[in-house]
Amino acid sequence: MTTSATRRRPRTGGPASPAGASGGAASPHVTSIFNSAVASWAVAAAWEIGLLDELMETGEVDAVVYAAAHGLDATSTVGLCRALASVDLVRRTGTVITLSDHSAEAYRMKSFFHWLSRGSAELFQAMPNALVKANRTGSYYRRDAAAIAYACREINELCYESTFRAALDRIDGDIGVVADLGCGSGGRVLDLLRRFPGARGIGVDIARPALVDARSDAEAAGLAQRATFLEGDVLQLRRRPEFDEVELLTCFMMGHDFWPKDRCVATLRRLRECFPAARRLLLGDATRTEGVADADLPIFVVGFELGHDLMGISLPTVAEWESVFDEGGWQLLRTNRIDMTVGEVIFELA
Repeated sequence: MTTSATRRRPRTGGPASPAGASGGAASPHVTSIFNSAVASWAVAAAWEIGLLDELMETGEVDAVVYAAAHGLDATSTVGLCRALASVDLVRRTGTVITLSDHSAEAYRMKSFFHWLSRGSAELFQAMPNALVKANRTGSYYRRDAAAIAYACREINELCYESTFRAALDRIDGDIGVVADLGCGSGGRVLDLLRRFPGARGIGVDIARPALVDARSDAEAAGLAQRATFLEGDVLQLRRRPEFDEVELLTCFMMGHDFWPKDRCVATLRRLRECFPAARRLLLGDATRTEGVADADLPIFVVGFELGHDLMGISLPTVAEWESVFDEGGWQLLRTNRIDMTVGEVIFELA
């Protein structure tokens, strides 16, 4: 939706220009902001077409040869590499790209770029409209759920996985049935089935395309007979026969959707009702950043927090989370603060 509040005539020249501003080319600082914006799209695309993997494996890629081998447009592929080189994420000589000092770090962080430029592109494109209060009703924004799930699978590995494995080690006894809420493309369910060879797994997610990928991956991993993927809204979950024997419940990177507080407490109580045999809930999520100067914010924070502000989704602090568990019917056993980028934490609940 577009309103008059979002369509304003741009001011050009005259008294409205900032004091001291002059004509001519943009400064290197402002130029780097523009080039970085384009490069963030290029990182996500280069990952998705396999170019980043090829570069990291071989150290050198000829963009034209790569394009021919993968059915890509050669001119566009060279342009993508040029965008990466403009911010020194690769080095380029003609059509050949090689590793720069920043390539390995960009590769390690590639899922954040994918979350931003593929999964959340429509949200940020609509930012002027989403800022207007009158527009913030109903389904006023869109994101690509499948692309979000694709990115979050790797974000989970990068940010949460080692702490998650340690939390699993603290669970006594065997686990017969596990369930992952907001399972996305099912990576955690499959990992849990490998961790507990005798267990069955259930994944629940609202995004149908992600569930298609989950079933396909389970089949490819030889785990399809032990894994069930169900379409459902975790915030409106109802008890089902499949849930009755679940002993371990996990929920990662969607707990902030439970908030504000009243809804969070109600959701936590509903989980107790839907999963009556659950002995543990491992809840991993991002939390609101506090006490960090704007210029010192880590990667992902600005995009993640602004994106959720635009969507009208509350991001609780760790203390706010800890204040709701008793009321929601869960006992907090341990708080594991990770704080890699967006205040990541895993709560171990009984």
